[in-house]
Amino acid sequence: MFDPKKPTVQMLGRWQPWHEGHQALFKRCCAKTGQVIIQVRDVQGTSGGNNQDDNPFDWDSVCKNIEVNLLKDGFTRGVEYEIMLVPNIVNITYGRGVGYVFEEEVFEKSVEEISATNIRKQLREEGKL
Repeated sequence: MFDPKKPTVQMLGRWQPWHEGHQALFKRCCAKTGQVIIQVRDVQGTSGGNNQDDNPFDWDSVCKNIEVNLLKDGFTRGVEYEIMLVPNIVNITYGRGVGYVFEEEVFEKSVEEISATNIRKQLREEGKL
């Protein structure tokens, strides 16, 4: 069961849409503490910041997409992760580290090249978006 008092890894994003790169990142995050909070910036129809204007998926669609994809790998909402709606955060600022670490995960080229922009383009070409 997801425990808000247990050490947790935070993932913040638009997830427009959730894809295999996000899935790989989630797996690494979950391996660190056993649970992850996925924070969703609900930016449908608005800008998500610099060069982030293409946001066709709403909160419900994003959540469903995350849940369906994580379930494929045996992860269950409310157990290994939870999803949280957050404001359209475009800047993260901190004064000093107080018990948390900022980490960048580096993946092999095939994962790093996955692009939600290209996925959205393909979905449009296929008439699915």
